[in-house]
Amino acid sequence: MRPELAINLVTLGPSIDFGAAVRLCAAYGIQHIGVTKEQVRSIGAGEANRVLRGEGISVTGYARVPAFPRRDEGGWQAALDEAFRVVDEARTIGAATLIATGGQSGGEYKDLHRARLYFAEGLEILLHRARQVGLPVSLEPLHPMYAADRGLFFTLRQAVDFCHTLPDKVGVIVDAYHLWWDPNFVDDLTRATGLIRGYHISDWRLPTRSLLTDRAMMGDGCIDLPRLRRLVEEAGYRGPHEVEIFSELDWWKRAPEETLKTCIERFATHC
Repeated sequence: MRPELAINLVTLGPSIDFGAAVRLCAAYGIQHIGVTKEQVRSIGAGEANRVLRGEGISVTGYARVPAFPRRDEGGWQAALDEAFRVVDEARTIGAATLIATGGQSGGEYKDLHRARLYFAEGLEILLHRARQVGLPVSLEPLHPMYAADRGLFFTLRQAVDFCHTLPDKVGVIVDAYHLWWDPNFVDDLTRATGLIRGYHISDWRLPTRSLLTDRAMMGDGCIDLPRLRRLVEEAGYRGPHEVEIFSELDWWKRAPEETLKTCIERFATHC
């Protein structure tokens, strides 16, 4: 068994379905996986839970909370309905936390500060629902190259500061791919002690061919992963280390079993 290692199912690529991916992880001793709502919805939350329980696998995190538009737009209620749905799905599959990234900028979100205010308002409503069902929520800061379409928080400091403004305790996800460049990372890890609910790993490819789908396997890029692991553990994190690799041009073209075996090998030698 490999209790330290988790696999986000996105790493295995789109060629393998949810059930087969879970069974493959179980066959290699993986005890924890991360999932997206798209993966779970492909078979339904109830069936996903049955598959997970049958293989004895737990879910680290469920991604992700939707963006929240301006309050006076018709999309506001649709966003809340989607937020409540992901809370219910995350609870059904027993996810350890529900992951939020802040949504998006662009369009009505060109003012990042205003976009964060919209997000905070929607998140507070979601937190009330999550608290009722005992589901923790965690904020994941993303690399600033995602400012236009996926995230609103780009450093660990921004994420921690935002969490402190909320009435409910919200944790943070530390992702090596998103934060390895952060000049204040070491200092802000100290401030994040007690808040870290997940640690994601991959590597930064040189050159990067896609902003979203060209992460590298650990050891094939320029991130000092052993150092980051030490820093995160010194900040008190004791949970699984989750491999999360979006790799449309490389690993998603390979057999999922080859990818999984390489993740296990590289985790032992390069993390």
